[in-house]
Amino acid sequence: MSVRIAPSILSADFAALGRDVAMVAAAGADWIHVDVMDGRFVPNISIGVPVVAALARVSPVPLDVHLMIVEPETYVDAFVQAGAASVSVHVEATDHLHRLVHRIRELGARPGVAINPATPLETLTEIAADLDIVILMSVNPGFGGQAFIERSYDRLRRLRDLLDRQGSTAVITVDGGVDPARAEAVVEAGGDVLVAGNAIFGAADPTAAMAALRAAGARGWQARGSR
Repeated sequence: MSVRIAPSILSADFAALGRDVAMVAAAGADWIHVDVMDGRFVPNISIGVPVVAALARVSPVPLDVHLMIVEPETYVDAFVQAGAASVSVHVEATDHLHRLVHRIRELGARPGVAINPATPLETLTEIAADLDIVILMSVNPGFGGQAFIERSYDRLRRLRDLLDRQGSTAVITVDGGVDPARAEAVVEAGGDVLVAGNAIFGAADPTAAMAALRAAGARGWQARGSR
């Protein structure tokens, strides 16, 4: 496996989402990361089921839906039916995580769990083996363009160790403040999927920014494999 790039459309041009998705897909995006925010779990409102359904009709790569919402169990069916290939919910947002993870898989999507910067990684111990994806938040969720939290490198290493100990094959997605300058260290510490919004869509040349991310990630992958 190699490093995957998942451009976050939170930083794309909402007046031309189809165009921007086509652009990053042509540039080699592996997934399209879709941040769904409800204004309650996070202090922002983004998009919902109709936009995911519209993107599913035009995206040539899988839609990776990240639910930053309360009561995610109310909405996972609708997002999978709309075309989400994977759905991640926050460990902090539901009281019945095991049930919800298995419901996502029953619906035919890859289940994931996201975890905020101040939430102990140990909350994932009992669910790790059931996951396809763990999203490690390297910023506090809710807004794009935030600075990477430096402590995330240590959390990445500890998360990788936790998943290995639990026999989990889940990939680690790193979400927040990832750019070409940080990608190598992020991957070396344990990241498998790089979510990048502003670093791609805010760049003068998004295609070149994606290439730089992938090259840096490949160096990190090589360094990780040599340990």
